[in-house]
Amino acid sequence: MKEKTTLSERLARGDLMEPDCPSRGVLMHVTSRWGVLVLIALTTGAKRFSELRRGIGGVSERMLAQTLQQLEGDGFVRRVAYQVVPPHVEYSLTPMGLEVAEKVRGLADWIELNIERIVTREPA
Repeated sequence: MKEKTTLSERLARGDLMEPDCPSRGVLMHVTSRWGVLVLIALTTGAKRFSELRRGIGGVSERMLAQTLQQLEGDGFVRRVAYQVVPPHVEYSLTPMGLEVAEKVRGLADWIELNIERIVTREPA
């Protein structure tokens, strides 16, 4: 009979710590600098590529395109291309994308609320 484990027990076991664990790639996409910012930017609704680029300071077209493709591949971002001239493409969060965006927003909010403590801390 298979032993039941809780989620925290499975996480403590450390599948994520294994080099071939598929969740590592997803974690990398979601927690990358641009992944976090794209997820947060899309929480307010669908946006065109140019809107995202303007709203996320410092991101290059190449990095934004790559990040959107990765998040779309993971099932967090939906890409809709409208057949009009000029071409019109919108990006939005899927239901699962909204869930993960809430998680990274919590981390981002904590960092912003504690940035003074972080940058002025005493050296170890």
